[in-house]
Amino acid sequence: GETAGTVSVSLSALEAFRRGALGRCPRCGGAKLFPIFLKPIARCDTCGQDWTPQQADDFPAYVAIFVTGHLLAPLIIVLVKDANLSVGVLTAVILPFAIVMMMALIQPAKGAIIAIQWWFSMHGFERSPVTRD
Repeated sequence: GETAGTVSVSLSALEAFRRGALGRCPRCGGAKLFPIFLKPIARCDTCGQDWTPQQADDFPAYVAIFVTGHLLAPLIIVLVKDANLSVGVLTAVILPFAIVMMMALIQPAKGAIIAIQWWFSMHGFERSPVTRD
């Protein structure tokens, strides 16, 4: 079984990344990583992992903007080239899509980045008793 501070599972980097992106503790998957939209927990109630060393800073926003831009670019090109819409209509269509996509992507990006920092023992994270493949 699991006790505070130890997790008795084999964990891959991809699984830690997935857990973080889904807003769960990257170490154990047992607790929410974000009790508030972008504020991570200080310590996991399930496994005891300290999340205060994380330094995601502005990187999640850059990731959300990058992904949003690349996903919206084909739509923007098609609308501008083939739809023959005015600038006002294009703005009214594209801007809400961009805002919704960025808001939907920023928390998963932050969770994944925190998971990567933990996995690679960056910014003061220490290696934990989790078995890493």
